[in-house]
Amino acid sequence: MRNFSRGEAGVMLLRALLVVLLAAGWELGVRRKLIDPFFFSRPSLILADLNKILVSGEILPHLKITLKEAFIGLAAGTVSGIVVAFVLGRLELLARVLDPIMVALYGIPKLALGPLFILWFGVGIKSKIFMSAIMVFFLIFFNTYAGYRNVDRSLVNAVRLMGGSGGQILRKVILPSCVPWILAGLRAALGASLLGALVGEYIGAEAGLGWMIQSAGGMYDTTRVMSCIVLLTAIMALGNVGLKITEKRLLKWQPTE
Repeated sequence: MRNFSRGEAGVMLLRALLVVLLAAGWELGVRRKLIDPFFFSRPSLILADLNKILVSGEILPHLKITLKEAFIGLAAGTVSGIVVAFVLGRLELLARVLDPIMVALYGIPKLALGPLFILWFGVGIKSKIFMSAIMVFFLIFFNTYAGYRNVDRSLVNAVRLMGGSGGQILRKVILPSCVPWILAGLRAALGASLLGALVGEYIGAEAGLGWMIQSAGGMYDTTRVMSCIVLLTAIMALGNVGLKITEKRLLKWQPTE
């Protein structure tokens, strides 16, 4: 455990060092006029702008709206994706009928559906939640369905021979076997939920980080755009850390090398 902790600390230190070196190179490139600040701004200005909008609270209402849209979309897309995957996993004929349809629907560019969502749900929060949920749904569905199809059938048969009911097989065998697949899908879905909310705000919104980025871009305020991007990157990093902690707790039953 001690060696693992030291290893993790070393990795985190290297990550921080890499970020610092990239930021220093960026700043130096701007100062030496190798990088045009009009297009890329500079780290010192971005940090100053981040401090300004956070301390003043200017960005907090927009951040709250975007995170709310992304979180609800993530929850709705995850639950619906798992449920549909389990239903199709259990009903093989239905799965064979719907499988090509699901693949075709997944291939539709979500950005193209954005105007329809705005038309159906308006420019409020509902259209952004729906966009976020749709992007999450397919990622979770395909991962969970693959996990369901890869469940060890010998375990299922063994529990059935011991008198286990369908519900017990689902809870004790199928669901635990699918958890690693679901968590793998969640890692991608985490970013997709945020992307869905931002895309929805780009298409039509009155607030949110996507709206804030679009507004700053329209005024050629590269520093403000980069500040929002840095904040989104930090949110994704924190979400990934939380997901890793959850993964370790849920998969404690798995053997470790």
